[in-house]
Amino acid sequence: MATLATAPAPAGAAIPNRRWLRLIPIAMIVYIISFMDRTNISYAFAGMGKDLGIDKSAQGLVGGIFFIGYIFLQIPGGILAERWSAKKFIGIMILVWGAMAILEGFVQNFTQLVIVRFFLGVAEGGVWPATLVLLSHWFPSGERARAYGFWMVNLALSSIITQPLSGAIVGATSWRGLFIAEGILPFLIAAPLWWTFVADRPGQAKWLGADERRYIENALALDRENEPPPKSLPEALRSGVVWQLISVYFLIQIGFYGLNLWLPTLLKDITQQGFGIVGLIAALPYLVAVVALSANGIWADRTRRYRWHVFGALTIAALCLVLSVAAGTSHVWLAVAAVSLAMGGALAYDGPFWAAASRALPTAVAGGAMGLINALGNLGGFFGPTIGGYLQQTSGNFTSTAFLLAGSMFAAGLVMLTVKNGEPRADARGASPAVG
Repeated sequence: MATLATAPAPAGAAIPNRRWLRLIPIAMIVYIISFMDRTNISYAFAGMGKDLGIDKSAQGLVGGIFFIGYIFLQIPGGILAERWSAKKFIGIMILVWGAMAILEGFVQNFTQLVIVRFFLGVAEGGVWPATLVLLSHWFPSGERARAYGFWMVNLALSSIITQPLSGAIVGATSWRGLFIAEGILPFLIAAPLWWTFVADRPGQAKWLGADERRYIENALALDRENEPPPKSLPEALRSGVVWQLISVYFLIQIGFYGLNLWLPTLLKDITQQGFGIVGLIAALPYLVAVVALSANGIWADRTRRYRWHVFGALTIAALCLVLSVAAGTSHVWLAVAAVSLAMGGALAYDGPFWAAASRALPTAVAGGAMGLINALGNLGGFFGPTIGGYLQQTSGNFTSTAFLLAGSMFAAGLVMLTVKNGEPRADARGASPAVG
């Protein structure tokens, strides 16, 4: 082990980067399609409401029930990715969620829709923690906020693609056509790419150069020397930092998914345009989010003040969301700009948050613990759309929903500031980073 504890690369030496160009784009494409299949329902609400006879409260429940199913494979997915194979587990889940996505287009009543959405959530549930585990095998801790941040740009890119594409498909066909057309994509694109080009670890990748493999293995060995003391999974799941991170993530998902699934409705109210135009306008917030995610991940890896980067992003999101409803229809483009900044902040926290989580947990249990954080945290994705739909149904406008979502994101930022051991003691090259 002594030979592995040497510096990963000489000072000033170029760090090989083939894995950045190989793994990150494929992981992004897979999750773009996954995210599309869970959020395209926002364009189906109106048609479903008419054809199946469900009001906004029921539509919110349909949007949110996904996240109840989502919790079931979170911990198993993380564990299987660490102990078995992230590649095989995710590859299987791609095929299952594709089948569920297509089935949405054939439901005949509210009950069937709820059941299919639930099992879509089950199928997609383990993909996120399994991908985090996969990337942790390829990117040392000093690169991880950037790696996670670049990968999580998929959330914004998916919506940039989904918003106009889903609006166009719904306009040309129907909400059933939307689910069927986009449900085919896992079989046509995601599965072939994933099974062909992804490897679980550097030692299994024939395309990886010896110098890059040596750099990764040495850097990860240094990370293991500096990580928290080993714990069993039950001990890790009982620790205070895990439950702090769960609380943060839960509050974030109330805000983010409430905003994401009701964004077309909000923009339609602001702009007074049809869904075809709204779909184009709705791409703007996610263009902002692409820049915000990448920039915040790079900046966080430089400062190592991860919790402050989470707090700052969420505070911007909360303030701008309130500003958007205050501007309303009287200042349309100010409102659209504010919504765009709100979405940028609501996604820019992601890289620093998961980098902090991965640092706070021993490698042996990180997959299961991050699965629990994602599982329970994503229950906020049930409450955000559901309560948001109820508030709109009772108030007749989006204002009360906006204050709920904004308050939840700001509270998440405040709780994140209490997380103490998500900051590194030293980076992988021995430097003492700033602690926030």
